[in-house]
Amino acid sequence: MIHSKLLDNKNNNLICSENLYKGACVKIKNSNKTFQIIGINICKEICWVREWPFAYNSKKTFALEISQITLQIFCPNNSSE
Repeated sequence: MIHSKLLDNKNNNLICSENLYKGACVKIKNSNKTFQIIGINICKEICWVREWPFAYNSKKTFALEISQITLQIFCPNNSSE
């Protein structure tokens, strides 16, 4: 199985997609926003994400190729209410 590689921009290290997990916060290409992974399909190299912090009244999620993830980060401790 081929795993996508993520580029950690701070250290220029490669991170395997197998290190991603449900609940992880990430940055994606062409966006300054933070997103949270809510589902992963490693075999198809896709994941489902939502913007973080998420609004409880919003259920906007979308599928994304794992190769579009540029950085995995810690989720900020704040959320919309």
